[in-house]
Amino acid sequence: MRSTSNPVFRNLPKQEGNGYANFGSGVAGAGQLGQQYGQPYQQPQPYQQAPGTTRAMTIDDVVTKTAITLGVLALSAIVSYGFSNADPSLAKWFVIGGGLIGLVLVLVATFANKMDNPALVLSYAVFEGLFVGALSFMFTDISFGGVGGSGMIAQAVLGTFGVFAGMLVVYKTGAIRVTPRFTRMIVGAMIGVLVLVIGNLVAGFFISGGLGLRDGGPIAIIFSLVVIAIAAFSFLLDFDAADQLIRAQAPEKAAWGVALGLTVTLVWLYVEILRLLSYFNND
Repeated sequence: MRSTSNPVFRNLPKQEGNGYANFGSGVAGAGQLGQQYGQPYQQPQPYQQAPGTTRAMTIDDVVTKTAITLGVLALSAIVSYGFSNADPSLAKWFVIGGGLIGLVLVLVATFANKMDNPALVLSYAVFEGLFVGALSFMFTDISFGGVGGSGMIAQAVLGTFGVFAGMLVVYKTGAIRVTPRFTRMIVGAMIGVLVLVIGNLVAGFFISGGLGLRDGGPIAIIFSLVVIAIAAFSFLLDFDAADQLIRAQAPEKAAWGVALGLTVTLVWLYVEILRLLSYFNND
């Protein structure tokens, strides 16, 4: 089974299969594709469900759980934005506290194998919502160097879901195949971005603006576009991982893990789009 750029999806049932994957359905033409690449296609082995499990996960479960998670995050973000607008001094604490706690919850869910725990997933949504709401305020508030107004936030939200919808269409049509090589490329690109971000942060202690990756200049704009592209392509890996769970007949509660993984990628993409928009609006 292919790995994914999103660590939340890595504890999936082990199974074989290549070719096009249709989100929430079987694989069309998988046998021909397997022969094309010199590897026989094998149907995913059914997930061994624990005693008492009522039914296997479906695409409806994924949609429902993801919608609930995003709804909680959005509500928390609105509350965070409102409090930050009333008292700007709270914004940085929401960003720091919400971001750190959200990160800890994701790490716990991933490495403690609790991705299917709804309380943990929704707790992440609450704290990540505090982070997103306050960060959105800081990007748009004049006192923090923003441009003022909330129009940029609406643009970032529309852009995020536009990219999400576009990559879902790309995945469903099989325009881009999720292969082991493709996965390695995306994971390698993400590691490279992480190294550059850390390097830019360290350089910032010695050089004004660091490496120029976040100062709003031409290099920063190019870097943000690259990061947005990597985040967009990582959706393909996330969709594929979710599809494998569905075809492997994972338990219904596994949909919470899918919701968590997709939400993590959506937040990452939203923040980067918001950052890019702030560069253009500050010019």
